[in-house]
Amino acid sequence: MPAPYPKSVPMRSPRSPRETRSPGLEPLAVLPVFVTLTGRRAVLAGANGGAAWKVKLLAAAGAHVDVYAPEPTEEMRAAPGEAVAGRVVLHERDWNPADLEGVAFAIAAHEDEAACAAFVAAARAAGAIVNAVDRPHLCDVSFGAIVNRSPLVVGISTEGAAPVFGQTVRARIEAMLPAGFRAWVAAARDWRAEVGARYHAFAERRAFWERFADRAFAEPERAPGRADLDALMAESEAGPRGGAVTLVGAGPGDAELLTLKALRALRGADVILYDDLVAPEILDYARREARTMLVGKTGHGPSCRQDDINALMVSLAKSGKRVVRLKSGDPLVFGRAGEEIDACRAAGIPVTVVPGVTAAQGAAAALGLSLTHRDAARRLQYVTGHDRRGALPDDLNWAALADPTVTTVVYMPKRTLRALLARAVEQGLPPGTPALVVFNATRADQAVIRGSARDLADRVEAAGGEGPAIVMVGDALGRDAQGAAASGRQAAASGAH
Repeated sequence: MPAPYPKSVPMRSPRSPRETRSPGLEPLAVLPVFVTLTGRRAVLAGANGGAAWKVKLLAAAGAHVDVYAPEPTEEMRAAPGEAVAGRVVLHERDWNPADLEGVAFAIAAHEDEAACAAFVAAARAAGAIVNAVDRPHLCDVSFGAIVNRSPLVVGISTEGAAPVFGQTVRARIEAMLPAGFRAWVAAARDWRAEVGARYHAFAERRAFWERFADRAFAEPERAPGRADLDALMAESEAGPRGGAVTLVGAGPGDAELLTLKALRALRGADVILYDDLVAPEILDYARREARTMLVGKTGHGPSCRQDDINALMVSLAKSGKRVVRLKSGDPLVFGRAGEEIDACRAAGIPVTVVPGVTAAQGAAAALGLSLTHRDAARRLQYVTGHDRRGALPDDLNWAALADPTVTTVVYMPKRTLRALLARAVEQGLPPGTPALVVFNATRADQAVIRGSARDLADRVEAAGGEGPAIVMVGDALGRDAQGAAASGRQAAASGAH
């Protein structure tokens, strides 16, 4: 007897959209601050190994640096001539309390602990911010790794725990920030007063600077000029004054799979309407002022009604808000994007779509699996595991589902998996056709259950997997099983030596 095909399932409990709040800052080991030293006085006493570099940093920040060192190193003797800004004066003698008058920043660079402690106490009494080279217990502040695109400056601290790791992070950020950004940030500094005078509303100023950032990232190595300022102002004034909606694909879970365009949309949003399946860390990319609202739709669980989501989205956009509708995976693949696009268009709301990595793409990449391997798959098809009632759809193309040379990906398959596979086998799918389920694709807790069309449902029930799932069926998956077995053999061999 073939397995029964359920025609209906219990109705999902309705719930209302609700505003959520970010958990806020987590504890900070140190407070990252930036100190203005241009034209101010700094003092360094001593000449241990790291002293000369500290002197050059202070001078680069525009400080007037006096160095007191009875026996300066050759590197320290060269420092006055190597200052790129500010000035450095070397005094080949010990410091005395009078030398600390009017000092803003002081550094102890003695080899002797007691000498360092005495200088630190005197400098604090004079009102200075104090650092002691290689003695964090005596420091008010510490130096971290620096990425210099001045006036864009990035500071990195590991609180002294892993300085080499901090330097590696610095190198990664250096590679991500083109050197030309210094010209764009300098232009922003020069234009800021004019932009502020022209745009009095916060939203208008923000829109201008968002366009500025887009242009800087598009042409980072070109120095901007007056023509850029005029063009950006013209774009800002020609742009829509009302709200708009952007449907954004958040991908299947891994935040690093977000596109750059998705990131820009999140950072420009006033309100973000998101689903339960969106990974929480993705919301961290939103700007702090943005409102976040959970409008969750979960399979066979409490869900917000689609009509309520549409109405909320349109209402917010009509009030002038830039709304991001954030969806797991890709909005255009079983994400009800069509209904939301129609609702926006009917209300005269501008609507755009930012595609995302689908769950199928993410899962296949995580498994190292080609869904369209030319030796095994002639076609790729995505189908839904349930209809509006939550039951197995009556109108699936069973001839297509029964073809093992097609890779079939089934979304939302949990409740109807057994019936779907049984029906496909009944329609001609070979029972031994490879099949698998991926839970929580691309996330840290991703889990894979492998089997065949004959026994996959039994294996899933026995394993009791939790979280969002997709099913894949087809001969191409046999190559994944071979690869997984080979990886297992290699791991076993490695462990044997």
